[in-house]
Amino acid sequence: MAADLLQSDSSRKHLSRLASLLCLLLGTSCTISAQSPAPLTNDEAQTMIKRVLHTELESAQDAAHPMQYHLRKMSPRLSTAKLIVETKDGDVARLLAVNDAPLSPESQQTEDARLQGLLNDPSLQRHRQEREQGDAERARKVMRALPDAFLYQYAGIVDTPHGPSYRMSFQPNPNFDPEDLEAQVLKGMAGELWIDIAQQRVTRLEGKRIHNVDYGWGILGKLDEGGTLLLEQADIGGHQWRTTHMVLVMNARFLIKTVKLDTTLDLSDFTPVTPGIGYQKAIEILRAQSLIPTPAPAAK
Repeated sequence: MAADLLQSDSSRKHLSRLASLLCLLLGTSCTISAQSPAPLTNDEAQTMIKRVLHTELESAQDAAHPMQYHLRKMSPRLSTAKLIVETKDGDVARLLAVNDAPLSPESQQTEDARLQGLLNDPSLQRHRQEREQGDAERARKVMRALPDAFLYQYAGIVDTPHGPSYRMSFQPNPNFDPEDLEAQVLKGMAGELWIDIAQQRVTRLEGKRIHNVDYGWGILGKLDEGGTLLLEQADIGGHQWRTTHMVLVMNARFLIKTVKLDTTLDLSDFTPVTPGIGYQKAIEILRAQSLIPTPAPAAK
């Protein structure tokens, strides 16, 4: 009996050594097999979506990690580059370039005068902050509706420059009844949502409107079929996630006004600033950096 046990233990050790040797020989293959997560069921995908989007909602309200960054906005007719500083009083921006050309001396003076006007009249910045808060609340309403607006399905794993992400496809949820007017924008969209496996954060949201959507039975407005939305996020350092790229193409009618959007935003060069600074300090930062050359447009 004791001999059998010793022989069995010896065999297990031998097999263990063989397994270790194989992993050393195969290296990468063993590592990938050990780290590759199992496919998700549709229920697991839906549960993950709710958890991750709740994290995104909380992160969007985090004011403890303000940044300064460059924002490049492009449309078919115009492109602008700005330096933006986040503060407890709202964002403050300085225009750096138009259509990839640095500002002329006259335009520089106009920007200086605008910033000085903000310093002289704090109510101007308060109004800007109120508009920002209104925009942020509308964005939160859309984000809160995302888990229920679509039916999600696991579609595999995709490699990104920041690591592997779960790939989820989505289709309109026929039972989705938005509580807010803002969430109506999600109706009639299909696409994909990617989730970083390691940090459980959204890395990409891509949607396309697959049929027209009416607001208020078409009386208030209509969103045309074919509109697209692309949003990309990344860890910019210290597990701080920010939007780095967004494309919005949309044809819409609101009451008697027709709106055509074809806008691309690129956000880059994120640098932390001191938490709790006021907009006056941000203006100092913007003035100090106004002569720094504008970054070249990012290649896409």
